[in-house]
Amino acid sequence: MSKNLLVKILLLEAVVAALALVFILVAIWNKPLGPILGLPTPTPQKVVAALSNSVDGIPDSSISRIEPTPTPESLLSQIVSKFIKPTATSESLCNGPAEMTLLLVGSDERSEGYLYGLADSIRIVRIDFTAPSVMMVDIPRDLWVEIPGIADHYGVTHGKLNQAYFFGNPGMGYYDGPGEGPGLLARTLEHNFGVSVDHYLAVDIKTFERIIDAMDGIDIYLDSNIDLNQNHDGANPDYVLEAGSHHLDGKMALRLAMNRYPTIFQRARNQNIVLHAIQAKLLTPAMLPILPKLAAQFTGSVQTDLSPNEINQLICISQVLTKDNTSVVAFPDDMFTGDHVYDPYRQVNTYVLDADFSQIQAYLADFMNGTWPK
Repeated sequence: MSKNLLVKILLLEAVVAALALVFILVAIWNKPLGPILGLPTPTPQKVVAALSNSVDGIPDSSISRIEPTPTPESLLSQIVSKFIKPTATSESLCNGPAEMTLLLVGSDERSEGYLYGLADSIRIVRIDFTAPSVMMVDIPRDLWVEIPGIADHYGVTHGKLNQAYFFGNPGMGYYDGPGEGPGLLARTLEHNFGVSVDHYLAVDIKTFERIIDAMDGIDIYLDSNIDLNQNHDGANPDYVLEAGSHHLDGKMALRLAMNRYPTIFQRARNQNIVLHAIQAKLLTPAMLPILPKLAAQFTGSVQTDLSPNEINQLICISQVLTKDNTSVVAFPDDMFTGDHVYDPYRQVNTYVLDADFSQIQAYLADFMNGTWPK
C-alpha cells in the first residue's frame, strides 16, 4: 500500500470518527433530561380555537394542533461553545423557538415513603424569544379539578390540582401515561383550563433551598412586616421580617415562600417576592458567567424534560431580561371562594377553592397570547 493511499485512508477514518462524534454530541445536546410530557404543542391561535370548540369548558382533545420543530443553526458551534450569546435567528433570539411555555412545580416532601410529594407551587411561564419577554402566572393549587386518565386506578376521578402531580409520580401506581407527575399535572391543566405547556421543571423544597445557598442568598425588600412564625411552634424573633431590605439564605427564603398568612393567597405573593429576588440575583454581572455551571450543578436534582440545548437557550435569553420585559401576573382574589368537599382518596372533608372555570380559561387564553386582562 502506497504512503499516499495510507494517508488518505487515515484521513477518511478521522473524518468519519469526527462526524460520528458530532452526531453523538448533537443527540445528547438535544435529548430531554427526563420523561417527556407527550403533549401536542398548540399555537396561541389554537388555544383560542380549543376553548371555542370545548364542551362545558373542557377542550376537545380531537382538535388538531401544530407542533413546531425549530431547527437550530450551527449545532456544532453551540456544542463546543460554553455559553451562547443572544443572537437573532429567524427573528428569535438565542436560536430559540418563537415561544416556549414551561410548567414550574415546587413540590413538598412526604415522609410516608412516597417518591414525590404534592405540588406545593404551580406556575406557568411563557417565554417570548422574539419580543423578548417573560410572563409568569400562579395557578392556585387548591382548585378542585377533574384528574384525567386515572379513573381505572382505584376509582379516583377528582382531587385538588396539586394532587395530580402526586398521583402521577412513580411509586403511586395511579398513572401509566408519559411525563410522570408533571405529565399528569400538565394533562389536568389542559383538561380543565385548556392550557398546554411545552416543557416542565419540578424542584423539591430541599433543592430550592440548596439553589438559593449556591447563589450566596438573595436580597429582598418588604413593604410591610411579615411574621414567619405563623403556623410554626414558638415565637422566634429571627423569623419576624420588618419592612425594608433583607438578605436571605436558602432556609429563610424557603420559609418566606411557604408562608401563607394572613390569607391563602399570601403564599403566591411571597413566592413572587422570592422569584423577583432570584431573577435580580441571577442577572447580575457576577452571576451571568457562572449560570451554565450553576445549571449543570443542579441538573440531577430537578425533574425536567428540557434538553441541554433548551437549557442553554433559557440561560441565553436571561441576559436580555429586565424588570420592563418580565412580568408576574395573578388572578383576582375575588375570582375564588373557599369551600369544603369530601376527598374520597383521603376520606376527609378538605378545604378547596371554587371558581368559574370559564373565567380561568379566558384569562389563560390571553396569557398564552402574551396578554393579561387589566
